[in-house]
Amino acid sequence: MQDLRPEGDLTTGQRIRAILVGSSGNLVEWYDFYVYAAFSLYFAKSFFPEGDETAQLLSTAAIFAVGFLMRPIGAWAFGRLADRRGRRIALTASVLLMCFGSALIAVTPTYETIGVAAPILLLIARLIQGLSLGGEYGTSATYLSEMATPDRRGFYSSFQYVTLIGGQLTAMSVLIVLQTFVLTTEELEEWGWRIPFVIGAGLAVIAFFMRRDMHETEAFTRAKRHDGSLKTLIQHPREVAIVIGLTLGGTVAFYTFTTYMQKFLVNTSGFAKDTATLITASALFIYMLLQPLVGALSDRIGRRPILIAFGVLGTLCTVPLLTTLEGTRDAVSAFVLVMTGLIIISGYTAINAVVKAELFPTHIRALGVGLPYAITVALFGGTAEYVALWLKSAGHAQWFYWYVTGCIALSLVVYACMRDTRSHSEMDKDLGQ
Repeated sequence: MQDLRPEGDLTTGQRIRAILVGSSGNLVEWYDFYVYAAFSLYFAKSFFPEGDETAQLLSTAAIFAVGFLMRPIGAWAFGRLADRRGRRIALTASVLLMCFGSALIAVTPTYETIGVAAPILLLIARLIQGLSLGGEYGTSATYLSEMATPDRRGFYSSFQYVTLIGGQLTAMSVLIVLQTFVLTTEELEEWGWRIPFVIGAGLAVIAFFMRRDMHETEAFTRAKRHDGSLKTLIQHPREVAIVIGLTLGGTVAFYTFTTYMQKFLVNTSGFAKDTATLITASALFIYMLLQPLVGALSDRIGRRPILIAFGVLGTLCTVPLLTTLEGTRDAVSAFVLVMTGLIIISGYTAINAVVKAELFPTHIRALGVGLPYAITVALFGGTAEYVALWLKSAGHAQWFYWYVTGCIALSLVVYACMRDTRSHSEMDKDLGQ
């Protein structure tokens, strides 16, 4: 029997469970996102004709990029569903879709077996995963923020990034275990690359059953209207512009210091692959633990001071950090530099979800949070690594450092001009507080 009581009737234990279940899909979906990139070296030759390995990897990377282009569509589709039918239904459908995408990759025959159908099926699977990931962010950010008590929204909503980073670490752990203890390189290339996708599909099934019995939020059940249309969203141009500006610097900085950092340590700093993996994994683990602390701090001092701190420190420190890291050959020093960057970025990642949710009224919240965010991430976050590598290949690697700095500086202008959403929250208005 599904328990659909609104969160106003929940005990603290039930509320915490709802928060963990609501954010569980982030772990699964970011696990699948990172697994594709991490294992592409092993499965590229399975999906494309024999020949140049670089061409195979480029083809795999192109399909990876297409997944980003689908995220705005997913944000629109699932945001609309969440605002019209409920957060629980949208979150359940999102994780089920990710399960199907992962399973499809796991079972697709090789190019040698079915020819051109192999890369076509891989493309379809990534399109499905892109749709799912695009729908996950806005809906889960909305759910976590609405499920939290008003005085702890920052703390509870920060678990979105706890599980998001946890997904990256889980994928990295699977890669390390398979590489080091379980399979040879030949076995990974032959069939072992399918294992992490099977794991991903299995995790998605677990998340589906957990989410199936989620509580619906009081904000949604009490709302007098349920909309979720683009026509209504464009009636909030200021809020949409704030989400775009809020996200711009944060998403570029996040992708630079997380998904791109491992390659940076190998290709630019000159570390061995296993050392770079250890540095990155250690920093990400501590970074994950920082999110609730920063979220809780925002409940005490407000969201805006923390965002401004990220904007100021990011603008002043990004170039020195990356320039110093470029010439670092000591693993401990590299860890300290990466960790410093991630501490600064925590000022964005820990609270960006709740800030966006507090901008919009209930009837358009999931779409308002998800769609502008997904478009910004697709244009800037998803292209950060490509821009970095392109500038490096052109002999201007440090231009990328200034590019990241410029994006953060633009967001800083938004932070400085916006009102603090903790004290000016549409969520409180909807609940009559």
